[in-house]
Amino acid sequence: MAESTAGLQASLMEALRGVAGPDGGDIVSAGLVDGLQAKDGLVHLALRAERAMVGRMERVAAEATALLKRQPGVLNAAVVLTSHRAAPSAPNPMTEPPPGVRRGHGEDPQGAKFLSSVRRVVAVASGKGGVGKSTVSVNLAACFAKMGLRTGLVDADVHGPSMARMLGVNRKPDVVGKMMQPVRAFGLSAMSLGFLVPEDQAMIWRGPMVMGALQQMLGETEWGELDVMVVDLPPGTGDAQLTLAQRVVVAGAVIVSTPQDIALIDARRGVAMFEKVGVRILGLVENMSVFHCPHCGHSSPIFGHGGARTEALRLGVPFLGEVPLLLDVRQAGDAGQPIVLAAPESAGALAFRSIAKAVWESVDK
Repeated sequence: MAESTAGLQASLMEALRGVAGPDGGDIVSAGLVDGLQAKDGLVHLALRAERAMVGRMERVAAEATALLKRQPGVLNAAVVLTSHRAAPSAPNPMTEPPPGVRRGHGEDPQGAKFLSSVRRVVAVASGKGGVGKSTVSVNLAACFAKMGLRTGLVDADVHGPSMARMLGVNRKPDVVGKMMQPVRAFGLSAMSLGFLVPEDQAMIWRGPMVMGALQQMLGETEWGELDVMVVDLPPGTGDAQLTLAQRVVVAGAVIVSTPQDIALIDARRGVAMFEKVGVRILGLVENMSVFHCPHCGHSSPIFGHGGARTEALRLGVPFLGEVPLLLDVRQAGDAGQPIVLAAPESAGALAFRSIAKAVWESVDK
């Protein structure tokens, strides 16, 4: 019988007593273990490291990673360093990368690059949830694949992974050696925590655990050579957005919003965040733009109309297009097939194809 999650975590914690801390003793007894999570063979370990200790703790982190990967029942392990007290001279996290990371060059303190075999990385973001960002992401990726591009899709929304449902995938990714293999669906390669955990399981993880999971999806998945990678980011302007901006060469960001003022306020924050970390804004997408009744054909701007276009003009960024609020877009997503494939000549599919064409033309210059 497979070892229980609690049993595995206990055995891993005991094994970590074999890793020496920077000042003597083991890391468990020294209180340097800030968090340990193990699920389906994937292990995330957070170690305390004040800024003055980072250099010495990198060696400890490397030893802990190697030890965890040797343990029975472990397929892969990620170790992150976290600090609970910032030094007075700590850099602004909105504008400065962590020690050892050069902004825009996708390197971690050990020099490993994330997604270095991908020609173009496109981030899809929103200032708030519920604006259809994941729907835009999966349809953009499907459009790129239909254009003949070798396409990847990362579901970086660790707390609310939805790609498994939207791609109709109900299987776990294979693991070859210590590398996860992306799941193939509709001609593209995808990775999501939704492939690994049940839909009804809550991901009650703190920041370091989230960053460990994102690091595994970006850096410990066998992506191979790709033309374009779409990264579906979680809502807001938090750790996932900063990690991507600092450790991946991002070609640009697509900001998704609905037309109403309250969504546009948050979209502005998303634009401002990417500008501060040096990521180009590819443009704004107005999703759920106008409701088209499938019975009478009447159109109604339920959430308003044209707000994102006006905001893009005000901010001086491109307006990529609008996607109407359509029943078949929602139905296709729930059924596990992007609308651009389920109904390629529908109004929704035509809108997504136009947006995908504009995005690719922008990033492929």
